[in-house]
Parts: sequence; C-alpha cells; structure tokens
Amino acid sequence: MSEILLLNGPNLGILGRREPEIYGSETLADIQQAVTEEVAGRGWRVVSKQHDCEGEMVRTVQDHDDAVGAIINPGALMIAGWSLRDALANYPSPWIEVHLSNIWAREGFRHQSILGSLASGVIFGLGADGYRLAARALVGMNDR
Repeated sequence: MSEILLLNGPNLGILGRREPEIYGSETLADIQQAVTEEVAGRGWRVVSKQHDCEGEMVRTVQDHDDAVGAIINPGALMIAGWSLRDALANYPSPWIEVHLSNIWAREGFRHQSILGSLASGVIFGLGADGYRLAARALVGMNDR
C-alpha cells in the first residue's frame, strides 16, 4: 500500500488549544482524519508524525523517502530549518508546504520560507482546509 507522509513541526502538537484565533480549533487528529479521507479513494495510507525537534523531522523525511508524497507544516522551522531544508532537497517525491495562518498577515520575520522554493507547492492562510487541498494536489500530481 502506498503511503503519504503528513509531517508537522514544532508546537503543532498542541493544535486546538494553541492560539485558536490564529491556528483554528482543529487538532492534529482532526487534520489527520481529513487527509486520510481525502486520499482514501487512492488506497493510500497516511503516516502522520509531529516533532518539536528539527533532527527528528529530518530523520522522518529520510525514513519516508519511499512515500508517494508529503504534506509538511514546518512551523517556525520555515525560517531557519537549514538541516530540514537539506533533507527536503533530497526528497524524491512531490511535497507541499502548508501553514495554517496567513504568514503575510503576521510578523515580518514570518514572511519568507527557506523551504518554499524546494516545495512542489505552498499553501498558507486557509486553516486546516490547506491540508485537505494539499492532499488533493498530491493525488493530482501522482495522476500525471
């Protein structure tokens, strides 16, 4: 069975109670369920991981390089996650960078991602719907 990697970075393990006015009320479990439903028709299995440490995220990317694709919310590692960037530069499958909030409507230091130029696509500002849209995009990319 093919798998899709759903990888979330620092502080995303407390979604649902972390600043819901910015990040929404959905939990990671809610998001995983939505992504699972989105790819169910393909028979894909969702492997969901959340790490607060960059090294663990790097290891997860390396350990799942046989996935058909990945949805990655690096959290604040989008600003300075250089080892994560290096791991993703070698990721052989399409991957989408997702952010729950509109990074352009936030503090200036959040306006640029060091990962975005490597991603197959970037979605931000759509809340948990961004993950569903990323899953749908990965299905489309695998159909080509």
